[in-house]
Amino acid sequence: MNGLAMYVETLGISRDELIIQNAPLVKRIVYHMMLRLPATVPVDDLIQAGMVGLLEASRLYDPTQGASFETYAGIRIRGAILDEVRKNDWAPRSVYKKARTISEAVRTIENREGRDARDHEVAEELAVSLEEYHRLLQDASGYRLTSYDEVSGYDESFIGKFQKNGDGPLEGVQQSDFRKALVKAISSLPERERLVMALYYDEELNLREIGDVLGVTESRVSQIHSQAIIRLRSRVTDWISES
Repeated sequence: MNGLAMYVETLGISRDELIIQNAPLVKRIVYHMMLRLPATVPVDDLIQAGMVGLLEASRLYDPTQGASFETYAGIRIRGAILDEVRKNDWAPRSVYKKARTISEAVRTIENREGRDARDHEVAEELAVSLEEYHRLLQDASGYRLTSYDEVSGYDESFIGKFQKNGDGPLEGVQQSDFRKALVKAISSLPERERLVMALYYDEELNLREIGDVLGVTESRVSQIHSQAIIRLRSRVTDWISES
């Protein structure tokens, strides 16, 4: 009897019932991720991809690894959705260009000043007004669609904990070093950006709810989130490749 069979037997349910019980998790993850995707992304496609991830989770889950099925399934579902997003890449190339331009400006300022780049400094570096810079941030909010997940390697590094076939020694060292660099980059974000990231990714609040916490508009939260993503990418740029 494999691990999943023993797990569902313990719960007193069948594999199909386990999938049905966790199907709402797919929609919950999809609608949370949709908050940072363009409106043109078809929700049904993402739900279908998420269901594939759930089915994969039910096939590969090993309770002896210490994670609950819901935790493991959430990781597989998110990973499947990200794969679907990357495969179709609904963002226009102009979005990438804008985000790369902002990221380069942030990197230039922070290397020169030795501290966080401020909004007005980035605007000056880009030779635009502060209002125009904020509009560019809004436009770039869909950059890479899965930008934070790609930067953090969330879907891959966490899934890797539950897979038996690991990478070679060199790849393991590289991933470990990258994670250390990312943790350092996140911890060094300005306080408000760090708080937005924590509320959004850890607490899973939506932009409106975060706005209520911070006392700002949903649009401003979106700008702060975009700026945090761009700042992170500028700080770990040596670890990631641009397409």
